[in-house]
Order: sequence, then C-alpha cells, then structure tokens
Amino acid sequence: MTAQLIDGNALSRQLRAEVSQRVANLKARGITPGLAVILVGDDPASQVYVRNKVKACEDTGIHSVLEKYESSLSEAALLARVQALNHDPTIHGILVQLPLPAHIDAHKVIEAISPAKDVDGFHVASAGALMVGQPGFWPCTPYGCIKMLESIGYDLKGKHAVVIGRSNIVGKPMALMLLQRDATVTICHSRTADLKALTLQADVIVAAVGKRHVLTADMVKPGAVVLDVGMNRNDEGKLCGDVDFEGVRQVAGWITPVPGGVGPMTITMLMVNTLESAERSTG
Repeated sequence: MTAQLIDGNALSRQLRAEVSQRVANLKARGITPGLAVILVGDDPASQVYVRNKVKACEDTGIHSVLEKYESSLSEAALLARVQALNHDPTIHGILVQLPLPAHIDAHKVIEAISPAKDVDGFHVASAGALMVGQPGFWPCTPYGCIKMLESIGYDLKGKHAVVIGRSNIVGKPMALMLLQRDATVTICHSRTADLKALTLQADVIVAAVGKRHVLTADMVKPGAVVLDVGMNRNDEGKLCGDVDFEGVRQVAGWITPVPGGVGPMTITMLMVNTLESAERSTG
C-alpha cells in the first residue's frame, strides 16, 4: 500500500478562490476585510511567515497592514498599539507574530486583542468558545487539518484519533475539534508511557511536536490517515515534518507531505477567519 497524498497546496488554492469571491461580495457592499500583522524584532522564520501572510492577503483581496518594530519595543507600547487596532473599524483581524522578545509577555499581548478580532484563535475567549462549542475563531493550523479531512470525505464518527502534542496552538484545540466530530480522542505527549501502543490503535494520527521521526512506519496501523503538522530540518537542511514520510507512506491510507501539506492550510485558514470576522462585523 502506498498512501494517497492530501495536497495542502491544491486545497489552499481552492479555498482561497472561495475567499476571494466572498471578499469581492463584501467589497461590493462597501466593506473591505482588513488584517493587521505586527512583527517585533528580526527573527528570520517570523519574517518569512509574515511575508507569506501578507502575500495571501494580496492574493485574496484582503487589505493588510504590516507593522514592523525593533526588538527593543516596550511591552506597554505594543499593548497600546493593539488597543488602537481593536478600535480601528477598517481592521477585522489582528495578528501578533510569535515569538516575541523575552521582555514582552506574549500571553498578555494575546489577551489584549479583542476576541472579535482574534483571527489566530489564541485568546482565552476563543479557546473557551471552542471547548463549549460556541461560535468563535478556531486556531488556524488545526482548523486547516479539519478541512483536509473534509476534503477526502473522511467521516470521523466513532474513529479513534491520536494527537501527538499538547500545545495550546495545535494539540489541545485539535483534540477538541476532533471530539466535536464524534471521534474518540487520545492526546499523547513527552510523558506518554508507550506511544507506539496508542498510535497502532489510531484511525487518524496528528503529529504536532516539532521533532523529526516521532512517528515511524512500525507505529502506524495500515490504512490510517496521518496529518503531519511538524516543521523541521533534516541533515541536509531541507524541510521535513514530524513523520518519517517515506516509511509511513508505505503503510498509511492518506498522508500529508512536508512541505506542501498542513503549512499552506494554516495561512489559508487565517484568511478564512479574517473574512468571517469582516462578515460578522456587518451584523
């Protein structure tokens, strides 16, 4: 068996075309969705991520405002800027690129963003809404994973899903989204006693720990769906995920590649969240 690929690039193009049409419909009513992106410091990876987000806005017709600040920016100044954007009617989404310099409390900054503009889905109010099944913004990476499962017509009802990783950004919200779709969910992490015993039971595996080869072929049940959220570098410096792709693809039924899998979907779902924020603002 060789797994079928879930192509994140192709699905992203499809979803972004839909976003573009809905943006055009809003613009015809005099409303232009707006996303403000704040970058503090000169972290190379953050600069790449921000550039990709701004380009995605351009491609879909969303108005973007990129604000770059020196790493010496004070926490108070950043919080003041966030508050100003909260009250700017032309801005429907606010994204503060992480990580922030050590002297700035990232949690405090995230909590300063209005939940109505929290298109990253990181605010405590967004997390609470997800937990109790109320409308809110879902974190973009696990949201993208759900869209990928939908794209292959996968019915999660009664399936066993194993999430490797318990971060607030991916692991925990991923588990909640899978639960909402009636999967039975197991969350694994660095203290899990026998990871292989659990992954071998899984119909769906989401690997999201940021560690190469955390999932190998002998840990996967034949035909399982494997979503690789990891973003690492191999010995040659090339991008790779958390999954031993070449090995696991010989066992799994479906698998996402790295690059070209979950990564593009993360940015696409940011566009979806920004659009939906603008639509909600119209009442």
